[in-house]
Amino acid sequence: MKFSRLSLCALVATSSVVMAQPADQIVIIHAGKLLDKPGSAARGASTLVIRNGRIVEVVNGHQPAPAGATLIDLKDRFVLPGLIDSHVHLDSDAGGNAALIEAVTDSPARAAYRAAGNAKKTLMAGFTTVRNLGDGTGATLALRDAIAAGELPGPRIIDAGAGISSTSGHADPTLSLSEDLHKAVNQENLCDGVESCRHAVRLQIRRGVDVIKIATTAGVNSRISAGLGRQMFDDEVKALVDTAHLYKKKVAVHAHGVDGINAALAAGADSIEHGTLLDDESIRLFKQAGAYYVPTLSTVNGYIERLAKDPNAYPPAVLEKVKWRIGVTGKSLAKAYPAGVKIAFGTDAGVSKHGRNADEFELMVKHGMPASAAIQAATTNAATLLGVDKDVGSLEPGKAADIIAVSGDPTADVTVLKQVAFVMKDGRVFKND
Repeated sequence: MKFSRLSLCALVATSSVVMAQPADQIVIIHAGKLLDKPGSAARGASTLVIRNGRIVEVVNGHQPAPAGATLIDLKDRFVLPGLIDSHVHLDSDAGGNAALIEAVTDSPARAAYRAAGNAKKTLMAGFTTVRNLGDGTGATLALRDAIAAGELPGPRIIDAGAGISSTSGHADPTLSLSEDLHKAVNQENLCDGVESCRHAVRLQIRRGVDVIKIATTAGVNSRISAGLGRQMFDDEVKALVDTAHLYKKKVAVHAHGVDGINAALAAGADSIEHGTLLDDESIRLFKQAGAYYVPTLSTVNGYIERLAKDPNAYPPAVLEKVKWRIGVTGKSLAKAYPAGVKIAFGTDAGVSKHGRNADEFELMVKHGMPASAAIQAATTNAATLLGVDKDVGSLEPGKAADIIAVSGDPTADVTVLKQVAFVMKDGRVFKND
């Protein structure tokens, strides 16, 4: 037996503990190559020791499994941490006019079932943690808890509840609806003025959210001809960020226009989502605040695919913005990454397809990020942004056994991450091809 003394001590329980608890569940994984700490070089043949869903030790070479342990042979695979998507919408699949119809015809129960199905697709694609940035019905909040309790398969979810915006802003659910329907639509996520914005944050916190999402600018999918510029005043943005931070919640900011990006960063936002138009001041503010940029490049895939099926998928006011977004996507990442801005992986899945989250890697590389940096954005960087870096993001002793495996070396060809062969979350195998 070649395990270290530490490993042996961890694997062998005293008789008193055995009497008090069920027998330990020991799993041994033999990896062909192992990227245990993204950002560092991959290791060669390695052994992962897992006990009760947590990593006990990482050992060089293929060490024999102790009696009674489960051995998983991945000697012909490249093994790395479970991936993290920092920007998804699990309860949504549609876009454009179809999304509007879905919003007014589906029940909360239907949204919940859709979210559960999308969560499973996401997990099977190798994404073991996600941050869900937008849910008006509470479906993903409930799904978060069901997954954590082991009742349903899916990634661990960091949930924002409903995104907060100004009246007529990006997250206003009444946009393009007949005025006689407005009173029937929940608008507690809208705020105008300092006190109103503080109240809107507190309402989401009361729902039990993990993070606060706000929209300082208009959106591509907003059903209104209002451009993509700023839609909140400085005091409103500051009230939102300060209130969230008062409750120890990070703030993710939907922002396209540079004015809304810079206002959010100046107010202390923790991440900028989309960030389509960055300038030199944006870069300075990112670095000064230590905020993360989440590019969500994959949105263009969703737009292109929907338009290919139906050229009228989006109303004219939205279509103009969609075409603009397709044309400029990636330019801000090409500016931010070499300047040293911290990047976290996020797709905006729901606009793009669930289960195809790894398409984002190819776009990140296309627009200037090395494959190894893109992987780091989807592991250690995203884990830090989401506040779960003590548990996930790397394969180190004490962390959750969130592990995936692929054929081929993703640090050389990031597209191999589109075909994940093995998925383990919290020590439980969900996929093994």
